Amino acid sequence: MVSRNVKILTALIATSFTVIFVFGLAHSISTGFAGFKGGLPFWIISIIVMGAAVYDFWDETVRKKSND
Repeated sequence: MVSRNVKILTALIATSFTVIFVFGLAHSISTGFAGFKGGLPFWIISIIVMGAAVYDFWDETVRKKSND
């Protein structure tokens, strides 16, 4: 069994790298050939998906569950 602190640290690092990568990709798409209007759908999808990833990080590691 992994300790709670190790689980939080590992999930925080993984979630942070994922968020940085996806938002960097969205920025690259928007400033490149696609332009802002072409990159806007990707930004919207990225924000929703990264919000879900951050919520899952919080739900799985930080929040105290009643059965744990």
